[in-house]
Amino acid sequence: MYPPRHWQPQGVRRAGLEFLFFGFKEARSCLFVGLFFLAVFAVPRAGVLGLPRYDVLLLAALAIQVAMVATRLETWDELKAITLFHVVGFALEVFKTSSGIKSWAYPDFAYTKLWGVPLFSGFMYAAVGSYIIQAWRLFDLRILHHPPHWMAILIALSIYANFFTHHFIGDYRWYLAACALGLYARTTVVFRPLDRDRQMPLLLAFVLIGFFIWLAENISTFAGVWSYPNQLGAWSAVHVGKWSSWSLLVIMTFTIVANLKHVKAKIHVPG
Repeated sequence: MYPPRHWQPQGVRRAGLEFLFFGFKEARSCLFVGLFFLAVFAVPRAGVLGLPRYDVLLLAALAIQVAMVATRLETWDELKAITLFHVVGFALEVFKTSSGIKSWAYPDFAYTKLWGVPLFSGFMYAAVGSYIIQAWRLFDLRILHHPPHWMAILIALSIYANFFTHHFIGDYRWYLAACALGLYARTTVVFRPLDRDRQMPLLLAFVLIGFFIWLAENISTFAGVWSYPNQLGAWSAVHVGKWSSWSLLVIMTFTIVANLKHVKAKIHVPG
């Protein structure tokens, strides 16, 4: 993950090495995500040895998590944060799949279902948190011109609340997106793929991560892990509008990570 300090590549070689190390660090940051989705594809819908698929996926997710902590690829503090993402995501899943909402459904039987939601589902949200936490450490991320923390927390809470309230009082997603656009317009993320700092707008990072989550959602629904109402008869691509929802969820997840003690020191908030 880290090149020798005496390396001084130049020209095309530097560009190639930076791209290569960027890919390595991205792949390493996605370790939990990659292994979890490998399990999604590997576990047949009928389950394994009589154990339903959702239960097998829960065991797989737990095994991956334990292995990452045991091998020190993940710290205990990071595990605590990821557990918080799991709880936040599971609460949203329970609401979205409830009888009065029915935004999507988990049709298969499982022993580890609570209120109709398999416990493994929270790990899909935890995977987003895991990626951001790992990338923050591996790329030595620093955030410049971050908005005041109370404003970031307020918009994050509003985003999370809108996932619930839009079923009753209207969807204010685009208003929240506009607020986030103004709030983070000057914010820059500094990252180090090789040995030099590079920069990009933080808003672009939110959109890109949201896009890849949307792709993963398409893969998951195609594999039949869960289904939207329009996919019950035959599979169809998840509406592109979900990309915006995932990008907003990334903002909320980023805010949680940014307020962890060990990363706040790397955030510059203008006075």
